[in-house]
Amino acid sequence: MTKKLLSALCFPLAAVSYAQQSGSVFNFLEMPVSAHSTALGGSNVSLIEDDASLIFGNPALLSSVSDKSLNLNFMTYLQGCNVGSASFVKVTGERSTLGVTAQYAHYGSMDETTPDNVTLGSFTAMDMALSGMYAYNLSDRWAGGVAGKFIYSRYGDYSSVALAADLAVNYYNEETDFSLSAVARNLGGQVKAFGDIHEKLPFSMLLGFTKSFSHAPFRVSVTLTDLTRWDKDYYFTSAEKLSTGKLIMNHLAVGADFLPTQNIYLSLGYNFRKANEMKAAGSSHAAGLCAGAGIRLSRFGFGLAYAQHHLSAPSFVFNASYIL
Repeated sequence: MTKKLLSALCFPLAAVSYAQQSGSVFNFLEMPVSAHSTALGGSNVSLIEDDASLIFGNPALLSSVSDKSLNLNFMTYLQGCNVGSASFVKVTGERSTLGVTAQYAHYGSMDETTPDNVTLGSFTAMDMALSGMYAYNLSDRWAGGVAGKFIYSRYGDYSSVALAADLAVNYYNEETDFSLSAVARNLGGQVKAFGDIHEKLPFSMLLGFTKSFSHAPFRVSVTLTDLTRWDKDYYFTSAEKLSTGKLIMNHLAVGADFLPTQNIYLSLGYNFRKANEMKAAGSSHAAGLCAGAGIRLSRFGFGLAYAQHHLSAPSFVFNASYIL
């Protein structure tokens, strides 16, 4: 079985959901982890919460997480696929915080076939990543973060290893409850390729802000994604491609929180790129729409979010956290 055929069998799981990353490998790194981030449009990097699941999107947010926080996450995906992650956060000083995370995606068993469509047997496919993170409070309002990743994938007889890093900075004004973040994800490359050709990692840059209202229980978030690929406008017609506004919208995720108490949130979000992807693939039902809710009781926290990442069924993201 050729590498091309194997890729055709294994990558449709990510290809529909992350078409903007075409030409790259390890696209499971872009799968949602945080229920709260998912509910706010799927790409939030600026939310300041005591929630360890948020560090998967922005390591600088480690500085907002309580000492000895344990976090477990799970996402429903295609039938037969298991997607999950875990993290642990440890405060190591007045200004510094460490974190470790693990992600995995197991796609179950699939038929192994030849280019002539002759079945030879079956094989399994999986992705995983282990990360070490560090965040440092540069001042009362600025924090920087870095994550180093070891990435491994195996699809049948083919395997690959990569090393990558995330770099991030966050500005947070507690008096106005305004947060601004910039993140560069998946800087690095393959140490061992699937075949003879080394392929790109899903590098992306994101910029976002979150702002609450002093006299209303609401908070809004706006995130710009994939800032290095402004030419990815293939969802639009030739006439629409001339519109700069439509190109910007294709990189935009927005969301809002309703906060009835300090311990409960209800969220609604919209991801314009996801909506365009789903519509281009033939689906318009709830395309781009995300929703979720969460609660924190003393040391325990729980979050749940809904989103549609592929055509066959909606996905649900579950988070559970506990402060040891």
